[in-house]
Amino acid sequence: MKAIRRFTVRTVLPEQLQPLHELALNLRWSWHPETRDLFRSVDPEVWAATGEDPVRLLGEVPAARLAALAADRRFLRRLGDLADDLREYLSGPRWYQTQQEAGATPPPAAVAYFSPEYGIAAALPQYSGGLGILAGDHLKAASDLGVPIIGVGLFYRHGYFRQSLDRDGWQQERYPLLDPDELAVSLLREGDGTPARVDLALPGGRTLAAHLWKAQVGRVPLLLLDSDIEANSPAERDVTDRLYGGGSEHRLLQEMLLGIGGVRAVRAYCRLTGHPAPEVFHTNEGHAGFLGVERIRELVADDAAGLDFAAALESVRSGTLFTTHTPVPAGIDRFDRELVARHFGGDAALPGVPVEPVLALGAETWPGGDPKLFNMAAMGLRLAQRANGVSTLHGEVSRSMFNGLWPGFDATEVPITSVTNGVHAATWIDPAVVRLGAAEIGADRAEDAMTTGDAKRWTGLERIGNTEIWDLRRSLRAQLVDEARRRLRDSWRQRGAGEAELGWVSSVLDPDVLTIGFARRVPSYKRLTLMLRDPDRLRALLLHPVRPVQIVVAGKAHPADDGGKRLIQQMVAFADDPAVRHRIVFLPDYDMAMARHLYPGCDVWLNNPLRPLEACGTSGMKAALNGCLNLSVLDGWWDEWYDGQNGWAIPTADETGGVLDPESSEAEHRDDIEAAALYDLIEAQVAGRFYDRGTDGLPHRWISMVRHTLVTLGPKVLAGRMVREYVERLYTPAALAQRELAGAAYRGARELAEWKARVREGWPAVRVEHVEADCPDEAQELGSALSLRVQVALGTLDPGDVEVQAVSGRVDESDGISDACVLALKPVGGSDLDGRTRYEGSLELCRTGPFGYTVRVLPAHPRLASPAELGLVALPAESAGMDAGVLR
Repeated sequence: MKAIRRFTVRTVLPEQLQPLHELALNLRWSWHPETRDLFRSVDPEVWAATGEDPVRLLGEVPAARLAALAADRRFLRRLGDLADDLREYLSGPRWYQTQQEAGATPPPAAVAYFSPEYGIAAALPQYSGGLGILAGDHLKAASDLGVPIIGVGLFYRHGYFRQSLDRDGWQQERYPLLDPDELAVSLLREGDGTPARVDLALPGGRTLAAHLWKAQVGRVPLLLLDSDIEANSPAERDVTDRLYGGGSEHRLLQEMLLGIGGVRAVRAYCRLTGHPAPEVFHTNEGHAGFLGVERIRELVADDAAGLDFAAALESVRSGTLFTTHTPVPAGIDRFDRELVARHFGGDAALPGVPVEPVLALGAETWPGGDPKLFNMAAMGLRLAQRANGVSTLHGEVSRSMFNGLWPGFDATEVPITSVTNGVHAATWIDPAVVRLGAAEIGADRAEDAMTTGDAKRWTGLERIGNTEIWDLRRSLRAQLVDEARRRLRDSWRQRGAGEAELGWVSSVLDPDVLTIGFARRVPSYKRLTLMLRDPDRLRALLLHPVRPVQIVVAGKAHPADDGGKRLIQQMVAFADDPAVRHRIVFLPDYDMAMARHLYPGCDVWLNNPLRPLEACGTSGMKAALNGCLNLSVLDGWWDEWYDGQNGWAIPTADETGGVLDPESSEAEHRDDIEAAALYDLIEAQVAGRFYDRGTDGLPHRWISMVRHTLVTLGPKVLAGRMVREYVERLYTPAALAQRELAGAAYRGARELAEWKARVREGWPAVRVEHVEADCPDEAQELGSALSLRVQVALGTLDPGDVEVQAVSGRVDESDGISDACVLALKPVGGSDLDGRTRYEGSLELCRTGPFGYTVRVLPAHPRLASPAELGLVALPAESAGMDAGVLR
């Protein structure tokens, strides 16, 4: 019999225990060990049965136990101390507040951070993979640093799917219904108690409405928009049903609600709570890109601002940051142009925002682009004055991938920087690792080191003894073995096995055997089954009589990705073999709860993507924080921070950085080569070093690598370091630019928009007409200089509108310039009647070998964040090979 209505009956806590609600509804408990220990002590069995979820715990603990706790003085003292600690954490000054006091440029009053998913805790399943975990770690680190961020996302009633396997090892998905009353969220309400609500106009006179759930992530509010409300029709109620579910229009509506509705949610939250309005808007991937369109609507509709679309666009761009996470065009959301036109035109149009400029924001105008599609990443980049990739290598890949948006510029000049991702230490470091470090450098210093990412705070960890490190690693490995056996037994029971068939599970894995971990999403480019390329070779490694290896594997394939499901099935089939199943296991339903055991318990973290398709790959960072060594292709963050002593680099068949189709024959050949290299590394180096023991029974060289990893990688991989970089390099400059354009009733925005319009109109007449240099000999001496004289036609533009540059550097066989140096040439005299201006400068010859130069004209304005911002450049008609020389 099925209930016709579902609701939650909450426990009424005794008055003495009321602070438990306060602690449970702030997700800081998910990274605060003392608070977790307090909830565990309420009822250890219920705590475990509820998945270590405080809200569910308080709903299920017996009343008699609560009454006993209300009379327990020791418990009440702990509770009072932790409640006081939380209040101090929420109100006291932190790193950001010291920046506000000391900085010459005040950082933003607030930042709005938009992401389609958030991995805060397993108890709030609103994430699918790395993007969401990164977003969750961003908010947690911002909270620890005191950065005033407002998070914005969607509330998915079914979250992401739960994974199990059938008897044949095929992935099965189920979508449990999430009841907000059973989660650490609260409904945002108006002053009269009614739920706060945002509305979006849809075609055909329909309306998409959403309520706002607030999850409190330490000091950071996370607003989650929920369309499953009675005001909506059934179709609109389902908009926030599942993460990354549904067809194209369904996804478009999700992204409109996230972007447009999200801005309106932020405005409602600030109005109701008095929180400072954000000066900077940060969109984590292109899914929330429509937030810029909504902010343009706000300014156009504001009579006091009185801006047209172009001026509003400039104001919005100045305070917007776009972070791209994908290294391939296929990873970008693209919608049919007519679908977008239907949702932004007619009766669904945003007031004052014509549909054509909106469509232009997402147009694929570059060679090879599809004019029928609307590209969310292109819109995100056009709406943001600042953009970044998520590792140094990914920044390079992104500049090449989006080069078409800046025609005429080399990929190196595309205005996309990089901030390498980080992970939230307090979430991912096992408490035993923290205790070991704190014993050496002190608890306060250890906490500060994990929060700020200050490398100086990590000094001292190099003094930790060999025995202490090895005992810790063995203990963590044993914890993983116990957890893996429990999960493997549960998985086989779900697959239909009886208890009598599962006696072998109790001997799976060994706490004294070298343990390799591999866990992530399962798209083809991550190559889950690379280790299976030569099954006999893998078996030999697993079953080696002296130096055996064991592997723990986990991962989810997207429900629509049958190719990924087949990879999982292949892995499961291999792991099911009775000959090796004690040495390799596949654990279904990979999530944050599993990850907390995996990262600390593994000795080696394996990562073998098809280079350079891994944007960052933060799972290896989490492992490194626990003293796990990385074994990875030089991709993502590993390309940046591998130093030869913190792990191993898997050689690749082609390290030129070219992108291969994972399904191509070339990729097949590359997989064979790289799998062989992987086997060789494990056999000859990894296992050899792990089992190379001294007379005291300790693997001294291995322990040395663990210690080196903790000391050198620890401060680098932290989300605290990452968020500090965002604040200093991107948020604060964006806030300054936004203030400059918004000041004096948006005078700066109007002037910049008018200037850009004038420059774009006049640019076709800009030409480099003549270039000459004093170059008496073909070969020039190092240290000498060339005197350049350039004549430029500016048409209707003024010399102050442009900068004329000499660009010089090494040249290749086709005269392409690399390692370029830029010299700004100076105008000499005024323009003649035809708009021609003469420019001069002295070009120093500062390097030997093949050398060349060219001249170009760029728009110049003090409020441009990059010379390439407009995508306009004028070059000599025959720049290729022009005046190239050789130095000796």
